[in-house]
Amino acid sequence: MSEDKPPLIGLSREELAEAMALVDVPEKQRRMRASQLWHWLYVRGVSDFSHMTNVAKDLRARLDEVFSIARPEMVDEQISVDGTRKWLFRFPARGAGRPVEVETVYIPEEGRGTLCVSSQVGCTLTCTFCHTGTQKMVRNLTSEEILAQVLMARDRLGDFPDATTPQGAIVPSEGRMVTNIVMMGMGEPLYNFENVKKALLIASDGDGLSLSKRRITLSTSGVVPEIFRTGDEIGCMLAISLHAVRDEDRDILVPINKKWPIKELLDACRNYPGLSNAKRITFEYVMLKDINDSNQDALELVRLLKGIPAKINLIPFNPWPGSQYACSDWERIEEFADIVNRAGYASPIRTPRGRDIFAACGQLKSASERMRKKDRDAATAAGTAA
Repeated sequence: MSEDKPPLIGLSREELAEAMALVDVPEKQRRMRASQLWHWLYVRGVSDFSHMTNVAKDLRARLDEVFSIARPEMVDEQISVDGTRKWLFRFPARGAGRPVEVETVYIPEEGRGTLCVSSQVGCTLTCTFCHTGTQKMVRNLTSEEILAQVLMARDRLGDFPDATTPQGAIVPSEGRMVTNIVMMGMGEPLYNFENVKKALLIASDGDGLSLSKRRITLSTSGVVPEIFRTGDEIGCMLAISLHAVRDEDRDILVPINKKWPIKELLDACRNYPGLSNAKRITFEYVMLKDINDSNQDALELVRLLKGIPAKINLIPFNPWPGSQYACSDWERIEEFADIVNRAGYASPIRTPRGRDIFAACGQLKSASERMRKKDRDAATAAGTAA
């Protein structure tokens, strides 16, 4: 990726057509050229203009001179004993003073493959059980950088059609490695709403990456004002990081609760566009020993969710260095799940994946830090002088 050239990845169809004016494409041809590029970027997955064989060579040269479609740098790849993969991607500084890094996780399962995508470098929420929350906020990711995680994953997994596939051939969407996206990586997606929205609408476009909106889930810690917009403007599935059933407990575990307490959060969930038994909200609940795992907590959870089409994901706590919490005993988790199940809610216990490479829920973190302003200014001045 480059800070010197504007990216084409992450632009809407309309913006892509408008960008063609910068490479002297006649106005009448811009929509057609945009469609060609869209196909190459999101169906074929190319990252080099020279591979766009049905585009004239002189136009390819102009595109390469003006725009970028390059991938980010892959700094590290780790593969767990259970097949989970974790990638560390490096993106340009873009105001942070130095290049930034984020983690992205791929979880293979029978019949599906889920990609856990990051939306920010660092996080502002400081949830006390979450490793990401110990990393200070550096910056939002752009729509290009959010989509780049999907494109890189498909590159690494061989999920794009072979380069020799004939022009015009129908490329099936079945049998793909990446079938689901969850916005559950680093950061709070709804604090980066516009970039996340843009990226997810491109990911769900039927003539591109073509992921069903029912296979895209956005997880929020409870940014209440943006929840309705998520359903109305993106239309994806919704997950709520709940983790406690009383405000006094959630204020500690998920401090955003002090701004939007449980009642306001659940009222927003009840008004989520399209909510039905076929489009349930997932409530995520990390199981913390002697904190939120009693039978009384389970009964209160059932009471709170009454009338909301929902399922509850019970997440055994994934430890990380310096954490103050311990995971609930397995028997306690199972008894909690039984109470919720008997009330009519599906409450699967999530199998921890990728713990050995710190790729499990709540364990993602990078070493990126935002440079102080005086250091950024000094670096900029030095670069100008050079």
